[in-house]
Parts: sequence; C-alpha cells; structure tokens
Amino acid sequence: MTDIQFGTGIRSLTDVAASARYIEELGFDVLSAGEHVSFHGPIGNTYITLSVAAGATEKIKLMSAIVLLPLYPAALAAKMGAALDNASGGRYLFGVGVGGENPKEFEACGVPVTERGARATEALQVIRQLWTQESVTFEGKFNTLNGVGINPRPIQQPGPPIWVAGRQKAAMRRAAIHGDGWLPYMYTPDMLRESLTTISEIRAEKQLPMDNFHQGVFIFTCVHKDRDKAKEMAAIQLGKTYAQNFESLVSKYTLIGTPEDCRQRLREYIDAGSKLFMLTSACPEHYMDENIRLIAEEVMPEFR
Repeated sequence: MTDIQFGTGIRSLTDVAASARYIEELGFDVLSAGEHVSFHGPIGNTYITLSVAAGATEKIKLMSAIVLLPLYPAALAAKMGAALDNASGGRYLFGVGVGGENPKEFEACGVPVTERGARATEALQVIRQLWTQESVTFEGKFNTLNGVGINPRPIQQPGPPIWVAGRQKAAMRRAAIHGDGWLPYMYTPDMLRESLTTISEIRAEKQLPMDNFHQGVFIFTCVHKDRDKAKEMAAIQLGKTYAQNFESLVSKYTLIGTPEDCRQRLREYIDAGSKLFMLTSACPEHYMDENIRLIAEEVMPEFR
C-alpha cells in the first residue's frame, strides 16, 4: 500500500512553525491548514499558516484544506497560490471549497452566499489560465481580465493540483470538470464510493481520464486507547466547532477509537477508492499532539 498517503492539519494559531516541524518529523506526507474569516471558534488563514509552515519544513506537501474560494477575487487566489508554490519549492496543493456554514462571513466580505458555487467554478477556470498562460483575457459573470498575467507562475506545471472539497453533487461536478482530485468530508466509505462513481461518469462524458485524478477523503480523527473516551472527545470538540450536537454523528463520519479501530475503518475507505487521508484532530487542544503521534506511530505504519 505504498501509494497510500496521510496528512494532518495544523491546529495551532500561535506556534505554527513548531507544529509544522513536529508533523513533518512524525512522517506525515501532507500538512494542511484551513480558514474562515469569521467562525464559531478561533481559526487562521490557510495562506498565512502554510507560508509559515513552508519556511519551517523541507519536504512535506502543504495543502490548503480548504481555501474558501468564493471569498477571493480569482486573480488574487491565483497569485497567492503561485507565490506559495514558489516559496515552498513546489510543495503546494490547492484545496478549495465553497463554505457556507457561516453566511455572515460571506455578507461581511460582500459576497452573496447563494453565488458561492458559481463563483468558485468560474474562479477555477481563471486560475487554471493564469497558472499556465503568460497573458489571460477572460470575460465571465464575476471576473473580467484583459491581457493579465502573474509572474512568477507556479513551479508545478500546469499548476498545483486542485483538490475540490465538498459533499454534494455540484461539488462532485466541479471536481470532475475543473479539479485534479476529490476531497469530500463527513463521508462514509459507501458515500465515497458512490461519489467516485459519479465523478468517473462525468469525466467520461467530458472525455477526461480517471487515471490521473486524485482520490482522497478529509476525516476528523480522535485516536485513544479507550474507545469510549475517543468518541466522547470527538463529539465534544466537533460540537463546539460546528455549533451542533455530534453525539449521534461521530461514529458514522469520523475516524475514532483505538488504533485497531482506526486501521480497520481506514481499510474500508481504501476499498472505496481513497488514496489520501487528511486526518485532522477532533479532540481537545491538550490532546492534539498525542492524537497525531498515535496516528503516526500506531495507525499509519500498517499502510506504508
């Protein structure tokens, strides 16, 4: 299973460099950072966090998981992604999503929440062109470019891999047509399998191959020697993060329990098609380091 890769997210907002080095030293393949402008709890900005991480690490891939793409002018997102790819020596993975969990942040940024899907889809078209062409002319509903280019363009060509996150059919279609990979969240193995079938069908219609399309899943994770304790910590933490009751959801959508529980569940996701696991901590801050240590030392080795 040498093609299986593991990543985890930086949850620290004040000690990013040390956290990034720790994650790299543990042997993870990918380090991620998410973002919100305004949310239920403290959260940073993916470009800022990954920029600090880039300077503190050497080899680990750096993934935005995710950029809230509708909140950015497309050209600005293209520039920031290209700059981060150059600053990191070509290690950037461009994970994108449309958000919507907190409509107030869209209002604050002057973006109608109902336009977020259409804005993201158009932005991906613009970004692709800016990453690969010296001069771009584009006329869309949300973006107008007249002979615009960015310099430098990304080290990776035709650009950093675009991982599209989401849960719904519209996101699957966006991933199939405009992305290089699919990174759903709050998904069961069966849901992942069904979504990859849908994406494969859409790509076939567009005469796009699946052999170079990346398949992964973003999973909130809590590993503990005590299965019940892991479940309790995950339910409390996710309940705070998303301002809803997660007691009945954690067993279905998260990776929780003993190391063996987690290894067994990962095999189900692998059978469903996943080759990248972004395992972000769903536990109290004081347990995060121990959580990712257990993942690295007692879960990941079986799949190497």
